[in-house]
Amino acid sequence: MQRLSTLLLACGITFGSLFACSNKEKSALGAPAPVAPAASAADAPPLKVAFVYSGPVNEAGWNFAHDSARRAVEQEFGDRVSTRTVAHVAETADAARVLSDLCEQGHQLVFGTSFGFMGPILEVAAQHPSVKFEHATGFKTAANVRTYNSRMYEATYLAGIVAGAMTKSNTLGVVGAFPISEVIRNIDAFTLGALSQNPKVRTRVVWINEWYNPPKEGEAAQALMHQDADVLLQTTDSNAVLQAAESAGKFAFGIFSDRSQVAPHAHLGSAVVDWAPYYRQAVRDTLDGVWTAGDSWWGVARDTNDLVGLSNVPARVREQVDRVRAGLKDGSFAIWKGPLFDQSGKQLLSAGQVADEGFFLHIDVYVRGVESKLP
Repeated sequence: MQRLSTLLLACGITFGSLFACSNKEKSALGAPAPVAPAASAADAPPLKVAFVYSGPVNEAGWNFAHDSARRAVEQEFGDRVSTRTVAHVAETADAARVLSDLCEQGHQLVFGTSFGFMGPILEVAAQHPSVKFEHATGFKTAANVRTYNSRMYEATYLAGIVAGAMTKSNTLGVVGAFPISEVIRNIDAFTLGALSQNPKVRTRVVWINEWYNPPKEGEAAQALMHQDADVLLQTTDSNAVLQAAESAGKFAFGIFSDRSQVAPHAHLGSAVVDWAPYYRQAVRDTLDGVWTAGDSWWGVARDTNDLVGLSNVPARVREQVDRVRAGLKDGSFAIWKGPLFDQSGKQLLSAGQVADEGFFLHIDVYVRGVESKLP
């Protein structure tokens, strides 16, 4: 009996060894190995997103608004994204070098936040077809280039309502950056808003041909005030215009972000842009693999533009701003509606005609009410 047990034990060991060898042979012959769990979204490397600015990121203004939205993206997506900024990038061939470097560093989504980056973005996008580019205020797209803009003119129209009601001299002033459609559109809308409250209003413009130059902006503001302008708007990026108005006892508006703390006595309100809703959507599109090229224009209706921080403004004027804002939000109010004439008297829109977006996308004329001449 002991011999039989020993024999059976020996056979069991032999059979176990053979079974183990058999499994090893199957594996060597290509039998399916155990499948590892699929990587979750949390395990994926972060989406590398870059933001390119033409000037500094100050405590207010255009670049500040973009950078605030970048921080909102980080807060929304956490470890799923990694962001980087490059500031003070000249709108020259140097922009192409910066954009190329970002691509080579593995950035998959790049935001160029200034109009002058259009050429460099198109050039670099053609060389890096797998990278997605977003160009603010541009109008040229490609397979991997999408343009986006805010309806800033809606905010400047609201500012115009206030300006038309608050001016004593009936002369408004604008410190202009560059005479491009984006800026001309804002000046025209500001004037139209003012005329809706005061048909005697006239607007004067001084161009500095820069986005950010505090001394030149301040000088331009002084020149406008010497021409009797007592309410100022700017399309430039520093606080110099507001500060000049504060020193002179005049009124002015902040632009791009809330500047109510810069010049509390001069500040009437700030025409702002909040890029966060759009930036979150663009990043979400990329993460979800549904990003496509095209054009995006968001405004008051999508909480991207507004007039905020109203101060030194009577209740009746605030109420009018509220009414027009509500109309812009639900689509019942149209800024670009005829009869509308340019400053030479040429009719742009007939009575009751509402402009389509093609009308003001490339607008290059002043409306009636602007006294200055375009360069």
